Amino acid sequence: MIIESLLDNDLYSFTVQNLVLHQFSDTHVKYEFKCRNNINLSSYVEQINTEIDQLCQLKFKPDELDYLRTIYYLKKDYVDYLEDFTLKRRYIKVFVKDNQLAIEIEGPWRVTVLFEVPVLAIVQEVYTRNLPEDVREKALKEGVLNFNLKMDYLLEQVKEKNLKIKFSDFGTRRRYSKSWHFNLVSLLASTYNKHPENIGRIYKYRDIFVGSSNVFLSEMHGIAPIGTMSHQLICAAMGLPNVRLVDCQKFMLEAWIKEYRGDLGTALSDTLSLDVFLRDFDRFFCLLYSGIRIDSGNNFISGDKVIAHYKKMKIDPVSKTIVFSDGLDFKKVVQIAEYFKDKINVAFGVGTFLTNDCFIEPAQIVIKMTECNGNPVAKLSDSPGKTMCKDEEFIKYLKKVFKI
Repeated sequence: MIIESLLDNDLYSFTVQNLVLHQFSDTHVKYEFKCRNNINLSSYVEQINTEIDQLCQLKFKPDELDYLRTIYYLKKDYVDYLEDFTLKRRYIKVFVKDNQLAIEIEGPWRVTVLFEVPVLAIVQEVYTRNLPEDVREKALKEGVLNFNLKMDYLLEQVKEKNLKIKFSDFGTRRRYSKSWHFNLVSLLASTYNKHPENIGRIYKYRDIFVGSSNVFLSEMHGIAPIGTMSHQLICAAMGLPNVRLVDCQKFMLEAWIKEYRGDLGTALSDTLSLDVFLRDFDRFFCLLYSGIRIDSGNNFISGDKVIAHYKKMKIDPVSKTIVFSDGLDFKKVVQIAEYFKDKINVAFGVGTFLTNDCFIEPAQIVIKMTECNGNPVAKLSDSPGKTMCKDEEFIKYLKKVFKI
């Protein structure tokens, strides 16, 4: 069984569900799956369906609910709601369409939001466990070697260039496997040392590794659960009644503030492109949010735009933080940290490069919201290939409305 706990999910799934329960409990949404690279996953449908059957049998355990109650910005009534919560099998379908794996999730937003991350983790691990045994053995050996080499590199660069680098694990969705992910975070968190050759390294990780988006691992190791807003929030606002399309981003930025009152203060910037985001991100939002997450486009150009925007709003950029999280490896992390040194605070969410940097090519899989209340929605992004919407006319209309 790949997913054995409902906590084996990313923090943003819970923070979005908390907000949805309080503000949009009657909203109906649809999500769809996409593999962005040329890996055919259609032969694994039966195995994936079996894993999802088991996922939908899980309930939160008392100690898991107790841990969620310690995350102070999650409301008490929300955690109480989770006491009897289960993912409903009728809301998710896994099948083959045009010789490709297809997954559709459709139902109440307050329930379906917890499907995305564990379902992606299931798909990725079913794919890797079906590889030939010799390939899997080589993958794990290279994974260990790559991990040690890149962590040594990062520590050396931090010391040599006097950089302030803090990174978090954002890799649940595309991890090589659950056991690999769990062991890796255990080492980073320095709670135990499985490999004697790593003695002396592990304590150094504490200076640069600050937490995980995975709530189960955060509880297990006593590290910070890390999360920001999700693209799906702004996407959903495109389909909400009484919200003008042109106001969807501002509407959801305000809804987040209303729910979290200054906590979780990193705004996500690329649902409709960074330029559109900055047009909406006026001085009011600049003051209320502690920073911005950049998840697509050119990191250096985007970061410079953010700094210029803060200056335009008469705010010292050094008082704010940019969280970079788009396809990062540690060479990019070092380059970004060096470039923005003394210009603005930076932090990093590292995903696939951390949890699936092995011998094999990971499946570049995503699940994105495509409808809200029966209306089409879309994430446009700042990177080619990341747009996901079946309705081409809606994309054209969206670009016209936001002058993209």
